[in-house]
Formats: sequence, C-alpha cells, structure tokens
Amino acid sequence: MPHLADARESPAARRNAGPILSVLRAHLPAKGRALEIAAGTGQHAAAFAAALPGLDWTPSDPDAQARASIAAWRAEANLPNLAAPLALDVGDAATWPQGPLDAVICINMVHISPWSATQALMSGAASTLARPGGLLVLYGPYLEAHVETAPGNLAFDADLKARNPEWGLRDREAVVDLARERGLMLTRRVAMPANNLMLLFRSA
Repeated sequence: MPHLADARESPAARRNAGPILSVLRAHLPAKGRALEIAAGTGQHAAAFAAALPGLDWTPSDPDAQARASIAAWRAEANLPNLAAPLALDVGDAATWPQGPLDAVICINMVHISPWSATQALMSGAASTLARPGGLLVLYGPYLEAHVETAPGNLAFDADLKARNPEWGLRDREAVVDLARERGLMLTRRVAMPANNLMLLFRSA
C-alpha cells in the first residue's frame, strides 16, 4: 500500500482485482484508451494499468477524497499509462472525456447508486465508446430471474436499501434492456467469486 496519507485500501478491491483482471485480459484490446468509472480507492487502476501496459488507463470518481486516494496509488505505481483521476460524474455529460474510448469499466457502482446513475452510465458509455465493438464492462452482484439469489446477496440488498432506498441490487435483465436501448449489446456473462457477475457489452 502506498505510504501516503491520502491512500485508502479496500479489502474487497484487493481480493477481486485478480479475478477481474483475468476477464479484462481476455476481452480488452491490447492497445487503446480505457476509462474506469467510480474508481474508488485507486487500487484497481494501479493494478490494471500495471498489468495492461498497452492501454492508456484513466480512472475517475466524483468524490474528492476518492480522487486523492487514486492519486496516491498512481504516484506509488509511477506508470506512464496511468492518467490522473478525472472528476467525472456519470450524470454530467460535460465531465466525460472526449471519445472514442475503447473500453469503459465500472466496478461496484450500479448497486450503490440510484437507478438514474446506471441510466447515465449507459448513455455516457454509448456516446464515447468506439463503434463498432467498444467494450463496456460491469462488475458486481445482480438479481437474476432464473438463478437463486445467494443469502449473502439478499442480506446485502436489504442493507443497501436500508442505507438508501434508491440503492440495491439491480435486475440483470433490466440492466441489459437499458443497455440495448442505447445500442450496447450484452455479449458475455461471467460468474465471479463471492456471487458477483461481470457483464460485457459491445457497442453495435
């Protein structure tokens, strides 16, 4: 962990970085521009930029303290392909970077934000991803109609809604339908550890 006062560390990010990276390696292009939405502590940005040197990785977060942590991890990593964090609010189109982007990656935001944030994420990704084949990657827990929800995910959903009624696990098909409306097609569902999913969408 960086020896800087602003750096934060998330045990979950430390655990899931490896499994997420294995999927990213298989599906991201060898070279290009990648934007990480709601990058949080910055651990993922540092790890992924180090492992994927051909990609120019730009982390972002609307929270100033999160951006300070990202900057601390970036300083420690000292990587030429890891950009300074953007103050990107998915709901504010003016804060999105100029496209085209080759990939937009969003980890653990959809369930810890209002549904309007997911709507804005889809719109922003659709407008900035390269066509055809630009990649949107979502990671997190979802509800699925024909898959029994793990008790831990049910408890997590209840806790999220108690903290904020606008939060909670989303129905996977609702997310897929929303993406399709904006020209982003689900191409892969990957089961991940701890009852999470990675959903990969391509721009049509």
